Order: sequence, then structure tokens, then C-alpha cells
Amino acid sequence: MSGPALLADYTRLTDVALRRRLETERGLYMAESTRVIARAVEAGHSPRSFLMAERHWEEMRPVIAAARGCEGRDDGGPVPVLLACEELLETITGFHLHRGALAAMNRPALVDVSRLLASARGGRGARRVAVLEDLVDHTNVGAAFRSAAALGVDAVLVTPRCADPLYRRSVRVSMGTVFQVPWTRAPRWPATDELHDAGCSVVALALSDDAVDLDDFAARPVCTAPDSKIALVLGTEGDGLRRRTLAAADYVVRIPMTGAVDSLNVAAAAAVAFWAVRVED
Repeated sequence: MSGPALLADYTRLTDVALRRRLETERGLYMAESTRVIARAVEAGHSPRSFLMAERHWEEMRPVIAAARGCEGRDDGGPVPVLLACEELLETITGFHLHRGALAAMNRPALVDVSRLLASARGGRGARRVAVLEDLVDHTNVGAAFRSAAALGVDAVLVTPRCADPLYRRSVRVSMGTVFQVPWTRAPRWPATDELHDAGCSVVALALSDDAVDLDDFAARPVCTAPDSKIALVLGTEGDGLRRRTLAAADYVVRIPMTGAVDSLNVAAAAAVAFWAVRVED
């Protein structure tokens, strides 16, 4: 692959709509920052190329060496490292690259929902699953993944219209935990068959009048039983969950609020709910 073709992966990174199309067409995603790139490589993701300022070369050498053990370029050659001054990097990418480095990574193939749920926890199956329904803010998606990794969620499903967990901002906000928590995109939604087949109770987080308070729900056998399995569904930042989703849920749960606040940001709500229904190993 020639230099101009390699650089094309990194151009106009701030244009969300364009990048959504280009990255899908090219089968790639962008990893930003030395830590995130290292986590992607540790997860076995293969790089197409690296782009960085010269001052980060020494810091990145061990990661680059590890990455060159992965399958990188389609022609089997070594993974290219592109170095440039910071002014040129900003011209190429469209923003100031203050987080150290970028890498164009080959996007891994997604598994189907049933396989994801069955293979979680080393093949023992998922006990706690998060479903992100139609979240449009990449920051919220990344934050939800970070909470999922920290609070014992075994797998994440994203719905067809949910923002891409591998978009640059999602990956950065997640601190690379999108590579740590197994996830896939459901081909249709709401479709709870695979979740029920895996033994999961589908739990919608919503402000319905008949919703059960989260602390009360967390004390029920559906959460406390040794073999309990829960799929917690979180909705869009503005409209919440679809009516069809609420109708398909086994339980509707809300986080009790005080101080005249009716709800939390979806990323904050995810963290609270994940903690409340966590499983102690």
C-alpha cells in the first residue's frame, strides 16, 4: 500500500458521518492514544499502520514490535509507521493530536448474538449482559463500555442504530475497554429470543409508572440466585426505550431519584445499574 493510500485512512477524522461510511467500507477503525493502541494490540487486533509524532516513537516501539507479530497488511508485509511533525499531523487528521499516536486497525469480524452469549467468561456463558438501544452519542457508548468492564458485565449488545463502539471517540472514552468486553451488533431489535434462549431475563431501565425500584429489584431471586442471568437494556439519551422494547421486557426497573431530578444521563445510569446487579465471583 502506497504512502498516499495509507494517509487516506487518517484524513478528516472529525467528520463523523464520513468516517462512519469510510471506516465501514475499508473495514477499519481508529485507535487513538498510546494506551488505547496498546490495549487493542493486546486484544489481538491487527494494525494497518501507525501515525505519530517523532517524540512518541520510543514510547511506542514495544507496542509496534508486538503489533508486527499480528497479521497486519493484506500483503503480509511489515506494518508501516508514519512519522510527521505535529503541525502536519493536525493538517492530515483535522485536529491536534495531543494523545500521542494513532493507529488504523483492521476491524474484527463480529460474532452472532447466540455465540457471543455462550462464549462469554471463557465459554461459561454470560451472566450479566448490557444492551445499548439506539444510543447516538459516541461518548456515552464509550462510557458505558468502561463501566461494563469495571462492574462485571460479561457481554454487550448494541442495536442496529446504536453508535459504533469502535468509532474513535467511543474507543478513547472507553479507555480501550471496548477491546476487553465481548460485544456484537444485533441484526434486528427488539428481538429477545436469543437472550431468553441463553437464560437471560430481559430487564428494561425506564421511567414507566409500573417500574420497580432498582434496589428492590436487585434483592429479588432473579438477581441473587447463583444461576441468575440478566440482560439490562438502556435506551437513547432523549427518548428512552421503544414501546416495543418495554413490551418485550420481563421486568421494567427505574433508578429512584431525589432532588427533583427525574433521570440520569444514560452513561451514569448504566454505571449505577451495572453496580446494583453485579455478580460476586
